[in-house]
Amino acid sequence: MRFLLTEEQREFARTLDGLLAASGTAAAARAWARGDTGPGRALWARIAAAGVFGLAVPEKHGGMGSLPVELIVAFEELGRHAVPGPLAETVAAAALWDRLGEDAEAGAGEWLPRIASGDAVVSLCADTPYALDAEAADTVLAVQGDTLRRAEAHGPVQPCLDPTRRPARPRGGTILADGPAVAAAAAHAVDLARLLTAAQSLGLGRALLAQTVAYVKQRTQFGVPIGSFQAVKHRLADTLIGLEFAQPLVHAAALAVAAGAASARREVAAAKVAAGEAGYAAARTALQLHGALGYTEELDLSLWIRKARPLRDAWGTPSECRALVLAGLPLS
Repeated sequence: MRFLLTEEQREFARTLDGLLAASGTAAAARAWARGDTGPGRALWARIAAAGVFGLAVPEKHGGMGSLPVELIVAFEELGRHAVPGPLAETVAAAALWDRLGEDAEAGAGEWLPRIASGDAVVSLCADTPYALDAEAADTVLAVQGDTLRRAEAHGPVQPCLDPTRRPARPRGGTILADGPAVAAAAAHAVDLARLLTAAQSLGLGRALLAQTVAYVKQRTQFGVPIGSFQAVKHRLADTLIGLEFAQPLVHAAALAVAAGAASARREVAAAKVAAGEAGYAAARTALQLHGALGYTEELDLSLWIRKARPLRDAWGTPSECRALVLAGLPLS
């Protein structure tokens, strides 16, 4: 199985990296955390214009079809630049609508073109009590068992370690669809959200490592850069190894999802564990080697550090994902 990206996929990643680097994502993230979604929505439109959301929308609705490998390439860059908003949730909602087909009540014909164009921000919660950024979303979908609802309201925003993640409990709602097809579509949507969150964790971890390496080359102690100390080198090397080991698992999971493999759920869960833990380890390394400066509000690094643990736990904690992996293994 080939895990290396094609030249077109690498060029796509470079294009997104350049776009996001020039877009002031840190300022957009700070505004989003204050409840000002204007800069974030402008950034969302630029990401959509680059084709990111179209990668989850069928061609007949203005997208490019379901392309999980290209999606993880994009979401690694979104994680690298700490882009705020319900990114994985919007793509997962698109996958849910796509799986439900042309059910007029479900609303695929209305919402899928809007997602592809960047006109719609959608939050999704599937058998969980909270929806991410419900107050900023154009619509909120809630799945409970085999019932899909569109929430009509939401409760107060709950506190989160990452101030750009603003979860709220959806309330009420109109039933859009029910039955076994909803449960099956929701399971696929959860797998995709889990995979894309893993890709975000991977990109986040790489950004944290790069920023930390640059810092330890500048900060001096006893007249020399602290990056020359053996203990610091070992800590950075361990962080890099964790990220490097996680990347092929994320790629393999994307290939399994694209192929509709029976093992896809386990492979996605394994990727989520590895990438989430690697991203969180990169955050701990960054915090320690920056001398705890990373938690200060004034330093943009705090935006990356504070995302690591919520991303690790979103759409399946490490223990939940490990249980999914173990459940699929044959008994000896």
